[in-house]
Amino acid sequence: MAVDAADLARMYRETRERLTALVAGLDEVELGAPVPACPGWSVADVIGHLAAIPEDALAGRLTGPPSEEETAAQVNRFRGRPMTQTLAGWTDLAPRFEEDIRGAVGQPGARDTEVIREMSGWLLTRLSPPVRLRVAVEGTRIRVGPDGEPVLGLTTTWYEAFRWRMGRRSRDQLAALDWSGDPGPVLDHLVIFGPARADIIE
Repeated sequence: MAVDAADLARMYRETRERLTALVAGLDEVELGAPVPACPGWSVADVIGHLAAIPEDALAGRLTGPPSEEETAAQVNRFRGRPMTQTLAGWTDLAPRFEEDIRGAVGQPGARDTEVIREMSGWLLTRLSPPVRLRVAVEGTRIRVGPDGEPVLGLTTTWYEAFRWRMGRRSRDQLAALDWSGDPGPVLDHLVIFGPARADIIE
């Protein structure tokens, strides 16, 4: 499931272009809509955060995923900035993939795309559970964790895998996934950002 740098750059670019096209047509009310996956943030706030990531990274202010404090500072920095300016800056710099805005404005994005499949595969192969885990995803089998026979199985979809790996599901939602046994030992190892504080329904 390896993804080379050129493929990642292309997938990020395609995602940014879809989001930019969506947001450019929103009015102030829609830009102010709350984003369920990011409590306390509006659509404009999420776009500001996405635009701030490459800006801060290229300026040397980030060496990894931003902390909660850094993220809050990013959002505050972009609040009140004209959306045309934010989008122009984001277009000029490296994009950061995110889909939450579509759900917030009632226009769910594409879920069965090459971007989702490739990124989900990349994220799943980097799971590090404490027990051997077999993940079945739409005909693909991925085994992660310590060597040996899998002691736990999970059946999911590429889209769901992408969402829960990125922290867009609550702990209760993670536990309710299609497990073959008790998921308790692996729940704290499933997400990169999160889990979400409350259930997210999309």
